[in-house]
Amino acid sequence: MPKPQNPPLSDREILDDILASQKHMTTLYNTYAGESKNSSLQSDMMNILREEHNIQSTVFTEMEKRGWYTPAAAPKAQVEETKTKFQNIANML
Repeated sequence: MPKPQNPPLSDREILDDILASQKHMTTLYNTYAGESKNSSLQSDMMNILREEHNIQSTVFTEMEKRGWYTPAAAPKAQVEETKTKFQNIANML
């Protein structure tokens, strides 16, 4: 009995998958870079992390252009509140 084939993925499904994968990869490389004791390895991980962020940004931009990823803009007051919160944390360090 032939195995049923899955329908091909749409462009949107492919980009959704790539974006989710990139988010996961940047999390992993960030951890690896932050926890590396070898400076050469850490430098390599930072370079890879930067490349992965660039890929993620490219995919995000393409999805946004196509209207497939439209995060809501944060209200200005919320942006300022968050900025202040993290400035206060930075000042405590």
